[in-house]
Amino acid sequence: MTEKELLAVACEQFLGKNVQDIKNVVLQTLEGHLRSILGTLTVEQIYQDRDQFAKLVREVAAPDVGRMGIEILSFTIKDVYDKVDYLSSLGKTQTAVVQRDADIGVAEAERDAGIREAECKKEMLDVKFMADTKIADSKRAFELQKSAFSEEVNIKTAEAQLAYELQGAREQQKIRQEEIEIEVVQRKKQIAVEAQEILRTDKELIATVRRPAEAEAHRIQQIAEGEKVKQVLLAQAEAEKIRRIGEAEAAVIEARGKAEAERMKLKAEAYQKYGDAAKMALVLEALPQIAAKISAPLSKVDEIVVLSGDNSKVTSEVNRLLAELPASVHALTGVDLSKIPLVKKATGAQV
Repeated sequence: MTEKELLAVACEQFLGKNVQDIKNVVLQTLEGHLRSILGTLTVEQIYQDRDQFAKLVREVAAPDVGRMGIEILSFTIKDVYDKVDYLSSLGKTQTAVVQRDADIGVAEAERDAGIREAECKKEMLDVKFMADTKIADSKRAFELQKSAFSEEVNIKTAEAQLAYELQGAREQQKIRQEEIEIEVVQRKKQIAVEAQEILRTDKELIATVRRPAEAEAHRIQQIAEGEKVKQVLLAQAEAEKIRRIGEAEAAVIEARGKAEAERMKLKAEAYQKYGDAAKMALVLEALPQIAAKISAPLSKVDEIVVLSGDNSKVTSEVNRLLAELPASVHALTGVDLSKIPLVKKATGAQV
């Protein structure tokens, strides 16, 4: 030490001694403290933590060597060994442990590296996804904004087009209104001209047609009234004529009816008086009429040909018809001709 007091102590301790003696004193002092410290530590602590071991030796030995005027500036453990190869075996074990720990560390590092790589990839994908999402959101927002702008532009364009069309329609309406006003003025003028023409035509018609027509109509009306009076008088005369003819015919019919009634009355009295003979006379009077009605269809036939090979058969047919005549008359009138001798003789005669 260079301090005066400590330098004096050093001089007292080492004056007259050579360097080697000084080294041996210091070495022996350090070795003694080193042995005392070795007794407090395990072999593993000494071997594994040399710096801590050297620090303890320096701290314990520094006061002793300091009293000798010596200052420990540096103290290191150069090597630690033994004669039974304990430390070398410990080193191998430690080496194996270290190798194992190294392998484990490598594996864990690789694992951590893989995990970290996966995490990094995940983070990268997350970031990429977020970035893609943000890009998609940005694109969507851009497209929406673009659509909004396009819609606004289209609306403005449509409004402008509509305003243009409306303005054009207004202009066309104004033009059409002016044209209509012109047409109305022209029409009014035309109506005025036509009205003047109608007045002129009316006056012309009155002069050329209406007045002659009114005169002719008056004449025809007078003629028609005269004809109507004439027809009325004729109709009245004809009605009077018909009435009088009807009255005359009624009187004639009445006279005829009275005469017929009188005749029927007389005839009834005669029938009542003569009885069956009168009835028979009526039947005989009616027979020609009955025969005429029955033979009326035959009057339209030109010729009747009876086809029969036996002449007596025709005669028998005629006789049969004559024999059935009284029965037919009796059925029609209720008069039995067979009770009249004349009729019996006639029906039994040969034709």
